[in-house]
Amino acid sequence: MKSTRIHAFILAFAAATAVSAMDTPKPDPKEPEKKDVQMEQGRAAIARQDWAGAQDALREAVKRNPRSADAHNLYAYSLRKGPHPEMDLVFRHYNEALRIDPQHRAAREYLGEAYLMTGNVAKAKELLAELDRLCKAGCAEQAELKSAISTFERQHAAK
Repeated sequence: MKSTRIHAFILAFAAATAVSAMDTPKPDPKEPEKKDVQMEQGRAAIARQDWAGAQDALREAVKRNPRSADAHNLYAYSLRKGPHPEMDLVFRHYNEALRIDPQHRAAREYLGEAYLMTGNVAKAKELLAELDRLCKAGCAEQAELKSAISTFERQHAAK
């Protein structure tokens, strides 16, 4: 008799658990990551060398996601490549990209190129040394900055 009660209890418990499980809403499947429209528009504008269009889109991307190192980096890039770049703003956004992501190689390369625009070869070389440490086997950003420094030095040695 005792075993019948235990079996009845187990069956009742199992049934209650099953009913409870049916009422428990299932979590929604994870939504796919939403694309950042401003970043896509900014990249497309950069590809077209539409610096004003890139700046507009990327300024909005930075506002919407101020913790995005890529947004700060590309915004600074579009500012630097445009006519009459406001270098204080360029440096501010490259440095913010590096504050957010200290390993951001493109931001280091582009910041080095920005320093060359202001004639600060020593700072560009510091950034190249940092890329040398980050890219032990070499990387495109390291090669690009090294080439930019070399070109800058050749052009300014002749003067």
